[in-house]
Amino acid sequence: MTPAACGIDCRVCRLFILGVCSLCGAGTSREAALKEAAQTRLLGAPCPILACARMNRVAHCLRDCPSFPCGNFHSGPYPFSRGFLSMQERRRAEASPAKSPAGGAIQVPQAHWEAVTAMDRKALCRRAGAFWEPPDRIRIPFFKDELRVDLGKRFVFQRAGMSWDRVRDPLLELECLLYLLGVKEVPLRGRMVGVMELKTAHFFQGPHALNVEPLLRRFGTDLDGFCRSAQALGGKALRLGDAAYALYPFPKIPLYYLLWEGDEEFSPRVSILFDETIEAHLAADAIWGLVNLVSHRLLTAEIPRA
Repeated sequence: MTPAACGIDCRVCRLFILGVCSLCGAGTSREAALKEAAQTRLLGAPCPILACARMNRVAHCLRDCPSFPCGNFHSGPYPFSRGFLSMQERRRAEASPAKSPAGGAIQVPQAHWEAVTAMDRKALCRRAGAFWEPPDRIRIPFFKDELRVDLGKRFVFQRAGMSWDRVRDPLLELECLLYLLGVKEVPLRGRMVGVMELKTAHFFQGPHALNVEPLLRRFGTDLDGFCRSAQALGGKALRLGDAAYALYPFPKIPLYYLLWEGDEEFSPRVSILFDETIEAHLAADAIWGLVNLVSHRLLTAEIPRA
């Protein structure tokens, strides 16, 4: 038994203890299906939050739905106050993995822009698996979408439907420039390596150890959620672990995420692997930043609604 899709924990409610009210359960649970049927039968319509979670296979809205808090919460008298919903919106907008290895704010050096601008455009695009848009724009595949690097304006844009939105995440801007600066004409070898197999393994210790705790909290007992998030990013399924995907933030830089789901006996486990060529393209701090970027994208993936 788990808290309801909306976030209320019915198990600690006296109405449930006295048998007056039944459990709602997670949106993907049998309890939720029974509750929705009972509400429809007795009230004529189910709770819109529960119905939405069931339809979209969302276990818990606060954790799993990128649209939270949606209109179902804002228009209803419960379960949360307007103050709580406003706080959620504000803090979610502020959430970002944009921290440097030293823990400070990410800064994008103008020297990086100058160095990319000075490169031969055609040769750079050939190495990077990118596309040149004369006179000064480069398009780079990014997961299943695209980025546009505007060398004239010195901005990075991400495709948003038929338009382009300016990227305001300094980590993404920095990683994009570092990829263009470092990418080599080296083909992928198809051999996966762990972080401790890299030549710069000593960097990834202590405060620079890859942070998998948020992934474990989110996906440790939700294999389906992990798969749906990876697929939303265009991930290619691999036959490893309980579930595994190859994710391509940039054409020459696949990252492999492997998940072993937890149960009553074993704790969940996440491994992040790389193609052995990654150090030909990126320095250790750039690899560390890219992992943070990709993990954050997994945690906040926009999963298509049913």
